[in-house]
Amino acid sequence: MSAAAPAPVPEAAPRQAGESALARIHLFDTTLRDGAQTTGVDFSLDDKRAVAAMLDKLGIDYVEGGYPGANPLDTTFFANKPTKHAKFAAFGMTKRAGRSASNDPGIAALLEAKADAIVFVAKSWDYHVHVALEISLEDNLDGIRDSVATAKAAGREVMLDCEHFFDGYKANPDYALACARTAYEAGARWVVLCDTNGGTLPDEVGRIVAEVARVVPGDNLGIHAHDDCGCAVANSLAAVEAGVRQIQGTLNGLGERCGNANLVTLIGALKLKERYNRRFRLGVGEVELGELTHVSRALDEMLNRAPNRHAPFVGASAFATKAGIHASAVLKDPRTYEHVAPDLVGNVRKVLVSDQGGKSNLVAELERIGVTIGRDDPRLARVLEELKEKEAQGYAFEGADASFYLLAKRILGELPDYFEIERFTANVERRYNALGELVTFSEAIVKVKVGEETLISVAESALGPVNALDLALRKDLGRYQSLIGGLRLVDYKVRVFQGGTDAVTRVLIESADETGERWTTVGVSANIIDASFQALVDSITYKLMREGATA
Repeated sequence: MSAAAPAPVPEAAPRQAGESALARIHLFDTTLRDGAQTTGVDFSLDDKRAVAAMLDKLGIDYVEGGYPGANPLDTTFFANKPTKHAKFAAFGMTKRAGRSASNDPGIAALLEAKADAIVFVAKSWDYHVHVALEISLEDNLDGIRDSVATAKAAGREVMLDCEHFFDGYKANPDYALACARTAYEAGARWVVLCDTNGGTLPDEVGRIVAEVARVVPGDNLGIHAHDDCGCAVANSLAAVEAGVRQIQGTLNGLGERCGNANLVTLIGALKLKERYNRRFRLGVGEVELGELTHVSRALDEMLNRAPNRHAPFVGASAFATKAGIHASAVLKDPRTYEHVAPDLVGNVRKVLVSDQGGKSNLVAELERIGVTIGRDDPRLARVLEELKEKEAQGYAFEGADASFYLLAKRILGELPDYFEIERFTANVERRYNALGELVTFSEAIVKVKVGEETLISVAESALGPVNALDLALRKDLGRYQSLIGGLRLVDYKVRVFQGGTDAVTRVLIESADETGERWTTVGVSANIIDASFQALVDSITYKLMREGATA
Protein backbone atom coordinates (compact mmCIF):
# COMPACT_ATOMS: atom_id res chain seq x y z
CA MET A 1 0.00 0.00 0.00
CA SER A 2 1.56 3.30 -1.04
CA ALA A 3 1.83 6.10 1.46
CA ALA A 4 -0.81 8.78 1.36
CA ALA A 5 -0.04 12.07 -0.33
CA PRO A 6 1.30 14.66 2.11
CA ALA A 7 -1.17 17.04 3.64
CA PRO A 8 -0.62 20.62 2.47
CA VAL A 9 1.19 22.95 4.80
CA PRO A 10 -1.73 24.83 6.34
CA GLU A 11 -1.91 28.56 6.36
CA ALA A 12 -1.55 29.97 9.82
CA ALA A 13 -5.09 30.13 11.15
CA PRO A 14 -6.13 33.62 12.29
CA ARG A 15 -6.02 33.92 16.05
CA GLN A 16 -8.91 35.21 18.13
CA ALA A 17 -7.54 38.69 17.63
CA GLY A 18 -8.27 38.37 13.88
CA GLU A 19 -6.31 38.35 10.67
CA SER A 20 -4.09 41.22 11.80
CA ALA A 21 -1.75 38.53 13.16
CA LEU A 22 -0.52 38.13 9.57
CA ALA A 23 0.95 40.94 7.48
CA ARG A 24 -1.03 41.65 4.33
CA ILE A 25 0.64 41.36 0.93
CA HIS A 26 -1.24 43.27 -1.79
CA LEU A 27 -1.09 41.81 -5.31
CA PHE A 28 -1.10 44.26 -8.20
CA ASP A 29 -1.66 42.86 -11.69
CA THR A 30 -0.44 44.75 -14.74
CA THR A 31 -1.20 42.09 -17.38
CA LEU A 32 -3.48 44.50 -19.26
CA ARG A 33 -0.90 47.29 -19.32
CA ASP A 34 2.69 46.09 -19.00
CA GLY A 35 1.76 42.57 -20.14
CA ALA A 36 0.15 44.02 -23.26
CA GLN A 37 3.64 45.07 -24.39
CA THR A 38 4.55 41.42 -24.94
CA THR A 39 5.55 40.69 -28.52
CA GLY A 40 2.61 39.06 -30.29
CA VAL A 41 0.04 39.93 -27.60
CA ASP A 42 -2.88 42.17 -28.55
CA PHE A 43 -5.84 42.41 -26.21
CA SER A 44 -9.22 43.29 -27.65
CA LEU A 45 -11.71 45.21 -25.53
CA ASP A 46 -13.58 41.97 -24.82
CA ASP A 47 -10.30 40.28 -23.90
CA LYS A 48 -9.53 43.03 -21.42
CA ARG A 49 -12.91 42.72 -19.78
CA ALA A 50 -12.58 38.94 -19.56
CA VAL A 51 -9.08 39.12 -18.04
CA ALA A 52 -10.17 41.76 -15.52
CA ALA A 53 -13.08 39.56 -14.44
CA MET A 54 -10.77 36.56 -14.12
CA LEU A 55 -8.30 38.50 -11.96
CA ASP A 56 -11.14 39.87 -9.85
CA LYS A 57 -12.43 36.37 -9.17
CA LEU A 58 -8.91 35.13 -8.36
CA GLY A 59 -8.59 37.62 -5.49
CA ILE A 60 -6.09 40.07 -6.97
CA ASP A 61 -6.13 43.40 -5.08
CA TYR A 62 -5.39 45.79 -7.95
CA VAL A 63 -6.04 45.39 -11.67
CA GLU A 64 -4.23 47.91 -13.85
CA GLY A 65 -6.26 48.37 -17.00
CA GLY A 66 -4.00 50.45 -19.20
CA TYR A 67 -3.34 54.04 -20.17
CA PRO A 68 -6.60 56.05 -20.61
CA GLY A 69 -6.24 58.73 -23.23
CA ALA A 70 -3.32 57.00 -24.93
CA ASN A 71 -5.50 55.05 -27.38
CA PRO A 72 -9.24 54.61 -28.07
CA LEU A 73 -9.32 51.02 -26.74
CA ASP A 74 -7.98 51.94 -23.29
CA THR A 75 -10.14 55.05 -23.12
CA THR A 76 -13.25 52.95 -23.81
CA PHE A 77 -12.14 50.31 -21.31
CA PHE A 78 -12.02 52.95 -18.58
CA ALA A 79 -15.54 54.19 -19.30
CA ASN A 80 -16.89 51.60 -16.84
CA LYS A 81 -15.21 49.79 -13.97
CA PRO A 82 -14.85 46.07 -14.92
CA THR A 83 -14.12 44.68 -11.44
CA LYS A 84 -16.39 44.08 -8.44
CA HIS A 85 -13.82 43.53 -5.71
CA ALA A 86 -10.38 44.47 -7.04
CA LYS A 87 -9.42 48.13 -7.23
CA PHE A 88 -9.24 49.28 -10.85
CA ALA A 89 -6.08 51.25 -11.62
CA ALA A 90 -5.28 53.71 -14.41
CA PHE A 91 -1.69 54.28 -15.52
CA GLY A 92 -0.14 57.51 -16.78
CA MET A 93 2.78 59.89 -16.58
CA THR A 94 3.37 62.68 -14.11
CA LYS A 95 2.74 66.19 -15.38
CA ARG A 96 4.87 67.67 -18.09
CA ALA A 97 7.50 70.17 -17.09
CA GLY A 98 6.46 73.79 -17.52
CA ARG A 99 2.76 73.32 -16.72
CA SER A 100 0.71 72.53 -13.66
CA ALA A 101 -0.89 69.15 -13.01
CA SER A 102 -4.32 70.78 -13.14
CA ASN A 103 -3.57 71.93 -16.69
CA ASP A 104 -2.07 68.67 -17.99
CA PRO A 105 -4.22 66.75 -20.54
CA GLY A 106 -2.68 63.40 -19.57
CA ILE A 107 -3.61 63.84 -15.93
CA ALA A 108 -7.07 65.08 -16.92
CA ALA A 109 -7.63 61.80 -18.81
CA LEU A 110 -6.58 59.84 -15.71
CA LEU A 111 -8.99 61.76 -13.50
CA GLU A 112 -11.84 61.25 -15.97
CA ALA A 113 -11.29 57.48 -16.03
CA LYS A 114 -13.58 55.28 -13.93
CA ALA A 115 -10.66 54.09 -11.82
CA ASP A 116 -10.20 53.64 -8.08
CA ALA A 117 -6.46 54.25 -8.19
CA ILE A 118 -4.07 56.24 -10.34
CA VAL A 119 -0.57 54.99 -11.01
CA PHE A 120 1.93 57.62 -12.06
CA VAL A 121 5.27 56.66 -13.55
CA ALA A 122 8.27 58.91 -12.98
CA LYS A 123 11.97 58.73 -13.58
CA SER A 124 14.06 58.04 -10.48
CA TRP A 125 17.44 57.65 -12.20
CA ASP A 126 19.14 61.00 -12.62
CA TYR A 127 20.66 59.83 -15.91
CA HIS A 128 17.18 59.35 -17.39
CA VAL A 129 15.97 62.70 -16.07
CA HIS A 130 18.80 64.47 -17.88
CA VAL A 131 18.89 62.36 -21.08
CA ALA A 132 15.32 61.12 -21.65
CA LEU A 133 13.29 63.98 -20.14
CA GLU A 134 15.89 66.72 -20.63
CA ILE A 135 14.73 68.56 -17.51
CA SER A 136 16.32 69.42 -14.19
CA LEU A 137 16.30 67.06 -11.25
CA GLU A 138 14.18 69.52 -9.27
CA ASP A 139 11.63 69.83 -12.09
CA ASN A 140 11.23 66.05 -12.01
CA LEU A 141 10.61 66.12 -8.26
CA ASP A 142 8.12 68.95 -8.75
CA GLY A 143 6.27 66.83 -11.33
CA ILE A 144 6.04 63.96 -8.83
CA ARG A 145 4.88 66.21 -6.01
CA ASP A 146 2.24 68.13 -7.99
CA SER A 147 0.84 65.08 -9.81
CA VAL A 148 0.45 62.96 -6.68
CA ALA A 149 -1.10 65.80 -4.69
CA THR A 150 -3.57 66.61 -7.50
CA ALA A 151 -4.79 63.01 -7.86
CA LYS A 152 -5.07 62.61 -4.10
CA ALA A 153 -7.07 65.83 -3.82
CA ALA A 154 -9.44 64.37 -6.43
CA GLY A 155 -10.14 61.48 -4.07
CA ARG A 156 -8.11 58.80 -5.81
CA GLU A 157 -5.72 56.31 -4.27
CA VAL A 158 -2.33 57.26 -5.69
CA MET A 159 0.77 55.23 -6.50
CA LEU A 160 4.09 56.22 -7.98
CA ASP A 161 6.08 53.77 -10.08
CA CYS A 162 9.71 54.84 -9.58
CA GLU A 163 11.02 53.82 -12.97
CA HIS A 164 14.61 52.49 -13.09
CA PHE A 165 14.76 52.85 -9.31
CA PHE A 166 17.44 50.25 -8.62
CA ASP A 167 19.75 51.46 -11.38
CA GLY A 168 19.06 54.99 -10.20
CA TYR A 169 19.84 54.12 -6.61
CA LYS A 170 23.15 52.52 -7.55
CA ALA A 171 24.08 55.62 -9.57
CA ASN A 172 22.77 58.31 -7.21
CA PRO A 173 21.12 56.97 -4.05
CA ASP A 174 20.28 60.40 -2.66
CA TYR A 175 18.24 61.37 -5.72
CA ALA A 176 16.47 58.02 -6.06
CA LEU A 177 15.47 58.25 -2.39
CA ALA A 178 14.35 61.84 -2.93
CA CYS A 179 11.93 60.68 -5.63
CA ALA A 180 10.45 58.03 -3.32
CA ARG A 181 10.26 60.41 -0.35
CA THR A 182 8.63 63.17 -2.41
CA ALA A 183 5.86 60.86 -3.60
CA TYR A 184 5.20 59.55 -0.09
CA GLU A 185 5.13 62.99 1.49
CA ALA A 186 2.77 64.24 -1.25
CA GLY A 187 0.28 61.54 -0.25
CA ALA A 188 1.06 58.46 -2.33
CA ARG A 189 -0.44 55.31 -0.81
CA TRP A 190 2.20 53.20 -2.56
CA VAL A 191 5.71 53.99 -3.73
CA VAL A 192 6.68 51.21 -6.13
CA LEU A 193 10.35 50.44 -6.74
CA CYS A 194 10.84 49.32 -10.34
CA ASP A 195 13.66 47.19 -11.69
CA THR A 196 12.78 48.40 -15.17
CA ASN A 197 15.77 46.94 -16.99
CA GLY A 198 15.54 43.67 -15.04
CA GLY A 199 19.26 43.54 -14.29
CA THR A 200 19.26 43.75 -10.50
CA LEU A 201 20.00 40.62 -8.46
CA PRO A 202 18.13 39.42 -5.34
CA ASP A 203 20.80 40.37 -2.80
CA GLU A 204 20.95 43.88 -4.26
CA VAL A 205 17.15 44.19 -4.12
CA GLY A 206 17.06 43.13 -0.48
CA ARG A 207 19.79 45.55 0.53
CA ILE A 208 18.37 48.53 -1.38
CA VAL A 209 14.77 47.96 -0.27
CA ALA A 210 15.95 47.86 3.35
CA GLU A 211 17.58 51.26 2.84
CA VAL A 212 14.44 52.71 1.23
CA ALA A 213 12.30 51.41 4.11
CA ARG A 214 14.15 53.85 6.37
CA VAL A 215 12.65 56.68 4.30
CA VAL A 216 9.29 55.24 3.24
CA PRO A 217 7.52 52.69 5.51
CA GLY A 218 7.41 49.15 4.16
CA ASP A 219 3.61 49.20 4.37
CA ASN A 220 3.74 51.83 1.62
CA LEU A 221 6.36 50.17 -0.59
CA GLY A 222 5.86 48.00 -3.66
CA ILE A 223 8.12 46.06 -6.04
CA HIS A 224 7.86 45.93 -9.83
CA ALA A 225 10.44 43.49 -11.24
CA HIS A 226 11.31 42.59 -14.81
CA ASP A 227 12.81 39.23 -15.70
CA ASP A 228 15.80 40.05 -17.88
CA CYS A 229 18.11 38.07 -15.57
CA GLY A 230 15.48 35.44 -14.78
CA CYS A 231 15.25 36.85 -11.25
CA ALA A 232 11.90 38.70 -11.27
CA VAL A 233 10.14 36.25 -8.93
CA ALA A 234 13.20 35.92 -6.68
CA ASN A 235 13.61 39.71 -6.62
CA SER A 236 9.96 40.15 -5.65
CA LEU A 237 10.30 37.69 -2.78
CA ALA A 238 13.55 39.34 -1.67
CA ALA A 239 11.72 42.68 -1.60
CA VAL A 240 8.98 41.16 0.57
CA GLU A 241 11.61 39.86 2.96
CA ALA A 242 13.07 43.38 3.11
CA GLY A 243 9.71 44.96 3.91
CA VAL A 244 7.60 45.77 0.83
CA ARG A 245 3.93 44.92 1.05
CA GLN A 246 2.81 45.26 -2.57
CA ILE A 247 3.98 43.02 -5.42
CA GLN A 248 3.38 43.97 -9.04
CA GLY A 249 3.44 41.38 -11.80
CA THR A 250 1.55 39.75 -14.63
CA LEU A 251 -0.22 36.48 -15.31
CA ASN A 252 2.22 33.96 -16.78
CA GLY A 253 4.98 36.57 -16.62
CA LEU A 254 3.83 38.51 -19.68
CA GLY A 255 5.72 41.71 -20.43
CA GLU A 256 8.12 43.37 -22.83
CA ARG A 257 11.48 41.78 -23.54
CA CYS A 258 11.81 38.89 -21.06
CA GLY A 259 8.60 39.67 -19.19
CA ASN A 260 7.55 40.74 -15.72
CA ALA A 261 7.44 38.92 -12.40
CA ASN A 262 5.05 35.99 -12.82
CA LEU A 263 2.15 36.48 -10.41
CA VAL A 264 1.05 32.88 -10.91
CA THR A 265 4.37 31.60 -9.56
CA LEU A 266 4.41 34.19 -6.79
CA ILE A 267 0.92 33.25 -5.63
CA GLY A 268 1.95 29.59 -5.48
CA ALA A 269 5.04 30.39 -3.44
CA LEU A 270 3.37 32.86 -1.07
CA LYS A 271 0.41 30.56 -0.42
CA LEU A 272 2.18 27.21 -0.17
CA LYS A 273 5.60 27.88 1.30
CA GLU A 274 5.67 27.94 5.10
CA ARG A 275 8.26 30.72 5.12
CA TYR A 276 5.58 33.02 3.71
CA ASN A 277 2.17 31.57 4.55
CA ARG A 278 2.85 31.72 8.31
CA ARG A 279 3.80 35.40 8.10
CA PHE A 280 1.69 36.87 5.30
CA ARG A 281 -1.85 36.69 3.95
CA LEU A 282 -3.20 37.39 0.45
CA GLY A 283 -6.55 38.21 -1.04
CA VAL A 284 -6.27 34.83 -2.80
CA GLY A 285 -7.96 32.13 -0.71
CA GLU A 286 -7.57 28.36 -0.86
CA VAL A 287 -10.52 27.99 -3.24
CA GLU A 288 -9.07 30.60 -5.59
CA LEU A 289 -5.65 28.95 -5.33
CA GLY A 290 -7.27 25.79 -6.72
CA GLU A 291 -8.21 27.80 -9.83
CA LEU A 292 -4.64 28.94 -10.49
CA THR A 293 -3.88 26.39 -13.23
CA HIS A 294 -7.18 27.07 -14.96
CA VAL A 295 -6.61 30.85 -14.92
CA SER A 296 -3.08 30.51 -16.28
CA ARG A 297 -4.09 28.25 -19.16
CA ALA A 298 -7.29 30.15 -19.92
CA LEU A 299 -5.24 33.31 -20.49
CA ASP A 300 -2.93 31.50 -22.91
CA GLU A 301 -5.90 30.08 -24.80
CA MET A 302 -7.42 33.54 -25.03
CA LEU A 303 -4.17 34.86 -26.51
CA ASN A 304 -3.84 31.82 -28.79
CA ARG A 305 -0.53 30.90 -27.17
CA ALA A 306 0.67 27.44 -26.27
CA PRO A 307 0.87 27.25 -22.44
CA ASN A 308 4.34 26.80 -21.01
CA ARG A 309 4.45 23.11 -20.08
CA HIS A 310 7.30 23.72 -17.68
CA ALA A 311 5.79 26.66 -15.79
CA PRO A 312 6.10 26.26 -12.00
CA PHE A 313 2.96 25.05 -10.23
CA VAL A 314 0.65 25.23 -13.28
CA GLY A 315 2.57 23.74 -16.22
CA ALA A 316 1.45 20.44 -17.72
CA SER A 317 4.87 19.01 -16.83
CA ALA A 318 5.13 20.64 -13.39
CA PHE A 319 4.11 17.37 -11.72
CA ALA A 320 5.02 14.94 -14.49
CA THR A 321 7.54 12.14 -13.89
CA LYS A 322 8.91 9.86 -16.59
CA ALA A 323 9.47 6.17 -16.12
CA GLY A 324 12.48 5.19 -14.03
CA ILE A 325 13.52 5.48 -10.42
CA HIS A 326 11.79 8.86 -10.05
CA ALA A 327 8.48 7.49 -11.27
CA SER A 328 8.85 4.45 -9.09
CA ALA A 329 9.41 6.65 -6.06
CA VAL A 330 6.45 8.91 -6.86
CA LEU A 331 4.20 5.87 -7.13
CA LYS A 332 5.27 4.90 -3.62
CA ASP A 333 4.95 8.35 -2.13
CA PRO A 334 4.50 11.62 -4.11
CA ARG A 335 6.52 13.53 -1.51
CA THR A 336 9.68 11.99 -2.92
CA TYR A 337 9.65 14.28 -5.97
CA GLU A 338 6.90 16.87 -5.33
CA HIS A 339 7.40 20.00 -3.25
CA VAL A 340 3.61 20.60 -3.03
CA ALA A 341 0.52 18.58 -3.92
CA PRO A 342 -0.62 19.46 -7.47
CA ASP A 343 -4.33 19.60 -6.65
CA LEU A 344 -3.74 22.61 -4.37
CA VAL A 345 -3.20 24.73 -7.49
CA GLY A 346 -5.65 22.85 -9.71
CA ASN A 347 -2.98 20.84 -11.50
CA VAL A 348 -2.67 17.07 -11.87
CA ARG A 349 0.02 14.46 -11.32
CA LYS A 350 1.06 12.63 -14.47
CA VAL A 351 2.22 9.54 -12.58
CA LEU A 352 -0.77 8.96 -10.34
CA VAL A 353 -0.76 7.21 -6.99
CA SER A 354 -4.02 5.56 -8.10
CA ASP A 355 -6.86 5.93 -10.56
CA GLN A 356 -8.86 7.40 -7.69
CA GLY A 357 -6.42 10.33 -7.57
CA GLY A 358 -7.06 11.09 -11.23
CA LYS A 359 -10.80 10.81 -10.71
CA SER A 360 -10.66 13.21 -7.78
CA ASN A 361 -9.08 15.88 -9.97
CA LEU A 362 -11.66 15.27 -12.68
CA VAL A 363 -14.58 15.49 -10.24
CA ALA A 364 -13.33 18.88 -9.05
CA GLU A 365 -12.99 20.14 -12.63
CA LEU A 366 -16.48 18.90 -13.52
CA GLU A 367 -17.95 20.59 -10.46
CA ARG A 368 -16.32 23.83 -11.57
CA ILE A 369 -18.27 23.80 -14.85
CA GLY A 370 -21.54 22.70 -13.26
CA VAL A 371 -21.51 18.91 -13.72
CA THR A 372 -22.12 16.93 -10.53
CA ILE A 373 -21.03 13.30 -10.37
CA GLY A 374 -20.02 11.06 -7.49
CA ARG A 375 -16.44 9.88 -7.12
CA ASP A 376 -17.61 6.27 -7.18
CA ASP A 377 -19.84 6.66 -10.25
CA PRO A 378 -18.63 4.07 -12.83
CA ARG A 379 -19.30 6.57 -15.62
CA LEU A 380 -16.50 8.75 -14.29
CA ALA A 381 -13.89 6.31 -15.61
CA ARG A 382 -15.42 6.65 -19.08
CA VAL A 383 -15.23 10.45 -18.88
CA LEU A 384 -11.59 10.26 -17.81
CA GLU A 385 -10.71 7.85 -20.62
CA GLU A 386 -12.49 9.97 -23.23
CA LEU A 387 -10.78 13.10 -21.98
CA LYS A 388 -7.35 11.47 -22.28
CA GLU A 389 -8.15 10.28 -25.79
CA LYS A 390 -9.34 13.72 -26.86
CA GLU A 391 -6.25 15.40 -25.45
CA ALA A 392 -4.07 12.92 -27.34
CA GLN A 393 -5.83 14.02 -30.53
CA GLY A 394 -5.00 17.66 -29.83
CA TYR A 395 -8.02 18.91 -27.92
CA ALA A 396 -7.43 21.33 -25.05
CA PHE A 397 -10.37 22.16 -22.83
CA GLU A 398 -8.81 24.68 -20.42
CA GLY A 399 -10.17 27.54 -22.52
CA ALA A 400 -13.24 25.71 -23.87
CA ASP A 401 -15.49 24.96 -20.92
CA ALA A 402 -18.60 24.63 -23.09
CA SER A 403 -17.13 21.78 -25.14
CA PHE A 404 -15.86 20.09 -21.97
CA TYR A 405 -19.35 20.40 -20.49
CA LEU A 406 -20.92 18.79 -23.58
CA LEU A 407 -18.33 16.00 -23.65
CA ALA A 408 -19.11 15.12 -20.03
CA LYS A 409 -22.88 15.35 -20.52
CA ARG A 410 -22.72 13.12 -23.61
CA ILE A 411 -20.78 10.37 -21.82
CA LEU A 412 -23.07 10.63 -18.80
CA GLY A 413 -26.06 10.13 -21.11
CA GLU A 414 -27.47 13.57 -20.32
CA LEU A 415 -27.03 15.26 -23.71
CA PRO A 416 -30.16 15.25 -25.90
CA ASP A 417 -29.82 14.50 -29.63
CA TYR A 418 -31.13 17.83 -30.84
CA PHE A 419 -30.06 17.48 -34.47
CA GLU A 420 -27.84 15.43 -36.73
CA ILE A 421 -25.53 16.89 -39.37
CA GLU A 422 -25.88 14.70 -42.45
CA ARG A 423 -23.41 16.64 -44.57
CA PHE A 424 -21.95 20.06 -45.23
CA THR A 425 -19.91 21.72 -47.97
CA ALA A 426 -18.00 24.98 -48.09
CA ASN A 427 -16.61 26.55 -51.25
CA VAL A 428 -14.47 29.63 -51.83
CA GLU A 429 -14.69 31.49 -55.12
CA ARG A 430 -12.72 34.47 -56.35
CA ARG A 431 -14.58 36.46 -59.00
CA TYR A 432 -15.35 39.90 -60.37
CA ASN A 433 -18.43 41.61 -59.01
CA ALA A 434 -20.79 43.93 -60.87
CA LEU A 435 -18.39 46.84 -60.32
CA GLY A 436 -15.53 44.97 -61.90
CA GLU A 437 -13.77 44.48 -58.55
CA LEU A 438 -11.98 41.23 -57.78
CA VAL A 439 -13.62 39.82 -54.64
CA THR A 440 -13.75 36.55 -52.74
CA PHE A 441 -17.02 34.93 -51.75
CA SER A 442 -17.71 31.78 -49.79
CA GLU A 443 -20.76 29.58 -50.10
CA ALA A 444 -21.82 26.90 -47.63
CA ILE A 445 -24.51 24.22 -47.70
CA VAL A 446 -25.59 22.37 -44.57
CA LYS A 447 -27.97 19.42 -44.49
CA VAL A 448 -29.32 18.76 -41.03
CA LYS A 449 -31.92 16.39 -39.62
CA VAL A 450 -34.12 17.61 -36.76
CA GLY A 451 -36.29 14.77 -35.54
CA GLU A 452 -37.94 13.37 -38.67
CA GLU A 453 -37.47 16.61 -40.60
CA THR A 454 -34.57 17.10 -43.02
CA LEU A 455 -33.52 20.69 -43.65
CA ILE A 456 -31.07 22.07 -46.20
CA SER A 457 -29.73 25.61 -45.81
CA VAL A 458 -27.48 27.65 -48.07
CA ALA A 459 -25.59 30.82 -47.15
CA GLU A 460 -23.06 33.09 -48.84
CA SER A 461 -20.50 35.32 -47.15
CA ALA A 462 -17.76 37.72 -48.09
CA LEU A 463 -16.12 37.03 -44.71
CA GLY A 464 -14.91 33.52 -45.43
CA PRO A 465 -16.06 29.89 -45.39
CA VAL A 466 -16.40 29.63 -41.61
CA ASN A 467 -18.76 32.59 -41.53
CA ALA A 468 -20.75 31.07 -44.41
CA LEU A 469 -21.01 27.77 -42.53
CA ASP A 470 -22.07 29.61 -39.38
CA LEU A 471 -24.83 31.43 -41.28
CA ALA A 472 -26.04 28.28 -43.02
CA LEU A 473 -26.05 26.18 -39.85
CA ARG A 474 -28.10 28.75 -37.95
CA LYS A 475 -30.40 29.59 -40.84
CA ASP A 476 -32.98 26.90 -40.12
CA LEU A 477 -32.95 24.48 -37.21
CA GLY A 478 -36.65 23.75 -37.36
CA ARG A 479 -38.31 23.78 -33.95
CA TYR A 480 -35.14 25.05 -32.28
CA GLN A 481 -34.77 28.12 -34.47
CA SER A 482 -36.41 30.51 -32.03
CA LEU A 483 -33.95 29.49 -29.31
CA ILE A 484 -30.84 30.44 -31.28
CA GLY A 485 -32.00 33.74 -32.75
CA GLY A 486 -29.73 35.77 -30.48
CA LEU A 487 -26.67 33.56 -30.93
CA ARG A 488 -23.62 35.12 -32.53
CA LEU A 489 -19.93 34.31 -33.03
CA VAL A 490 -17.73 36.91 -31.34
CA ASP A 491 -14.22 35.49 -31.58
CA TYR A 492 -12.34 32.89 -33.60
CA LYS A 493 -8.84 31.57 -32.94
CA VAL A 494 -6.77 28.99 -34.80
CA ARG A 495 -3.70 27.15 -33.59
CA VAL A 496 -1.76 24.85 -35.88
CA PHE A 497 0.52 22.25 -34.33
CA GLN A 498 2.27 18.95 -35.01
CA GLY A 499 3.69 19.45 -38.44
CA GLY A 500 3.51 21.52 -41.60
CA THR A 501 0.79 21.60 -44.26
CA ASP A 502 -0.57 18.30 -42.92
CA ALA A 503 -0.67 19.61 -39.36
CA VAL A 504 -3.48 19.16 -36.87
CA THR A 505 -5.51 22.33 -36.38
CA ARG A 506 -7.28 23.42 -33.20
CA VAL A 507 -10.03 26.00 -33.50
CA LEU A 508 -11.52 27.93 -30.58
CA ILE A 509 -14.78 29.79 -31.10
CA GLU A 510 -16.27 32.21 -28.59
CA SER A 511 -20.00 32.73 -28.84
CA ALA A 512 -22.47 35.04 -27.14
CA ASP A 513 -26.24 35.37 -26.97
CA GLU A 514 -28.85 38.02 -26.34
CA THR A 515 -28.38 37.78 -22.56
CA GLY A 516 -24.70 38.72 -22.78
CA GLU A 517 -23.54 35.23 -21.75
CA ARG A 518 -20.35 34.00 -23.45
CA TRP A 519 -18.91 30.54 -23.91
CA THR A 520 -16.07 28.92 -25.82
CA THR A 521 -16.03 25.70 -27.83
CA VAL A 522 -13.22 23.78 -29.49
CA GLY A 523 -12.80 21.66 -32.61
CA VAL A 524 -9.77 19.66 -33.78
CA SER A 525 -9.04 18.23 -37.21
CA ALA A 526 -6.40 18.09 -39.91
CA ASN A 527 -8.90 20.22 -41.89
CA ILE A 528 -9.41 23.75 -40.57
CA ILE A 529 -12.98 23.93 -41.91
CA ASP A 530 -13.90 20.65 -40.24
CA ALA A 531 -12.40 21.79 -36.93
CA SER A 532 -14.30 25.06 -37.19
CA PHE A 533 -17.56 23.28 -37.94
CA GLN A 534 -17.13 21.04 -34.87
CA ALA A 535 -16.78 24.12 -32.69
CA LEU A 536 -19.82 25.76 -34.34
CA VAL A 537 -21.98 22.69 -33.72
CA ASP A 538 -20.87 22.57 -30.08
CA SER A 539 -21.73 26.25 -29.69
CA ILE A 540 -25.31 25.75 -30.86
CA THR A 541 -25.72 22.57 -28.83
CA TYR A 542 -24.51 24.35 -25.70
CA LYS A 543 -26.97 27.18 -26.29
CA LEU A 544 -29.84 24.68 -26.58
CA MET A 545 -28.71 23.00 -23.35
CA ARG A 546 -28.71 26.36 -21.57
CA GLU A 547 -32.22 27.04 -22.85
CA GLY A 548 -33.41 23.71 -21.48
CA ALA A 549 -34.46 22.41 -24.92
CA THR A 550 -35.59 18.80 -25.21
CA ALA A 551 -35.00 16.39 -28.08
